[in-house]
Amino acid sequence: MFKVGDSAEMTKVITEEDIFLFAGITGDRNPMHISKEFAAKTRFGERIAHGILTAGLISAVIGMKLPGPGCLYVSQTLNFLGPVKIGDEITARAEVVEMISEKRMRLRTQCYNQRKETVIDGEAVIVPPRPERGGRREN
Repeated sequence: MFKVGDSAEMTKVITEEDIFLFAGITGDRNPMHISKEFAAKTRFGERIAHGILTAGLISAVIGMKLPGPGCLYVSQTLNFLGPVKIGDEITARAEVVEMISEKRMRLRTQCYNQRKETVIDGEAVIVPPRPERGGRREN
């Protein structure tokens, strides 16, 4: 069903609201993300998105597109390579790099911005959804 080279992506503009909602849900209210005054004094000069907020876009691609609904995460590595700022258009991409077995697949995962700069690079191991049997998907 899936093969090496299959890929999918999704794109989202990161908003101030996204950052505040993520901070509220997770409790990560690091002023680097939510305080203009604090962030202005950092090496970035402005607020940046939480790294895991951005990485969440990878989860959306995997869970909704490749391999899609019914899949399960086994593992995910993430290398954070650059900041994501409010207003950045982030594309999350997943590509099948290995079919480990019938029940496991390895994906290269990336997020990049509107300038095609990679901001996250990593790898995921996923249990793909089971084939449908008798009109029902089994998991």
